[in-house]
Amino acid sequence: MTPDLRAELKQKQPFTSREQEAYLSLLRTADALQSSMETRLKEFGLTGTQYNALRILRGAGPDGLPCSEIGERMITRDPDITRLLNRLQKRGLVERARAKRDRRVIYGRISPAGLKLLHEMDGPVKAHGRQMLRHVGQENLQQLIALLELVRGKLAG
Repeated sequence: MTPDLRAELKQKQPFTSREQEAYLSLLRTADALQSSMETRLKEFGLTGTQYNALRILRGAGPDGLPCSEIGERMITRDPDITRLLNRLQKRGLVERARAKRDRRVIYGRISPAGLKLLHEMDGPVKAHGRQMLRHVGQENLQQLIALLELVRGKLAG
C-alpha cells in the first residue's frame, strides 16, 4: 500500500482544498509514470520527447509533417521542435526537407532507421505501459480516462 500524498510529500499541514490535493496527486502520479517510462526508453537511447516525435512521424506516413504540426501533436509541449529534430536527424532517425511551395516550412519524416527502431521498441514499450497500470483494472481505467478528459476539456474550453 502506498502512503497517502501528505505522507509522501512529508507535508504536516492538511491540503487547503480537495482541488489542491487532486492537482498535486495528479502531478505526482504523472511524474512517477513518466519517470518509469523514461527509464524504459533510455534502454533504447531515447527520451520520452524523442520517442513521442518518432511515433508522430511514423503515423504521418511518408510525406511527414511540418515542424509546427509535430509540435501541436506532442503529448508534452516542446518549444524547440527544431532542436529535437536536429538530435534525431544526427542519429539518422529522421529526415528533413523544405516544402516545395513555401521554402520557409520544414517537413520532418521518419527515416528507415527510425522505423526500424520503433518496430524494435513497440513490444517492450507496450508491455511496460500495461505493466504500469495493470493493477488499476479495466473499469477503473475507463473511469480515470473519463475524469481526465473532463478536466482537460474544461481547461481547453
